[in-house]
Amino acid sequence: MKDPIPVVREVDGGTARLMPDVDRDRAWLLTVDGAPQSYVDLDEPTYLEFEYARRLAHVVDSAAAPGEPLDVTHLGGGGLSLPRYVAATRPGSRQDVIEADRGLLTLVTEHLPLPDGGRGITVHGADGRAWLEAAPDDSADVLIADVFGGSRVPAAFTSIGYVRAAARVLRPGGIYAANLADGTPFDFLRSQLATFRGEFAELALIAEPGVLRGRRFGNAVLVASQHPLDTAALARRTASDAFPARVEHGAALVRFVKGAPPVADADAVPSPVPPDGAFSVG
Repeated sequence: MKDPIPVVREVDGGTARLMPDVDRDRAWLLTVDGAPQSYVDLDEPTYLEFEYARRLAHVVDSAAAPGEPLDVTHLGGGGLSLPRYVAATRPGSRQDVIEADRGLLTLVTEHLPLPDGGRGITVHGADGRAWLEAAPDDSADVLIADVFGGSRVPAAFTSIGYVRAAARVLRPGGIYAANLADGTPFDFLRSQLATFRGEFAELALIAEPGVLRGRRFGNAVLVASQHPLDTAALARRTASDAFPARVEHGAALVRFVKGAPPVADADAVPSPVPPDGAFSVG
């Protein structure tokens, strides 16, 4: 039975709150310092409330034939929404989840238990960049980065050194997907695309049209691979969402980058501070 009141705990990254959803039994919203981190429905692991999470799931769905097991590495764990989704849609997958906030991991494992005892999912309390640099070559089919310090992507996950480590860990044909956040004039997002373009042959960007047109600050999913991406399938999936998104690639993406330079390790900075109210919940 669902706890009758929210769970509040101080974790490494601030004040975490688990708030029950009054409309769905055994569903919870996880926030840290007011910023939404994850939404988990314990009864329906394939239900993804956040638009960016659904877009990351669309990338996983396009990585192989339906139901085919994958080796997936998740940088950033939160409430473990995506690992739950992969376990439900691709039984037999092997997943490593790397989350630096050990206090958050303890909260999640206590109150949001993984299905089947977490079979196939190994959670590591570790720094994501350090873990990635120590990971074996060609060890992941999909690498998902959803790493935020508060509401910002840390600088360690934005540079050439990080991108090279990601490319090394992925198998031939593997796919990288990252949840990023930016707004006009998109200096951060353009620099990230330029940095990944130096190490990956194929790139795509998934975001709502209003974000891409600079009307508001928001999430964008960067997708990269050494092999051609099925952008048509991604476009169909993202267009059918409740909040449709657009998939940019090829010449349109080159125009968007507009000659932005790659980010050297020494020059790396976090993603921009979101405007007040961009991601906060009550």
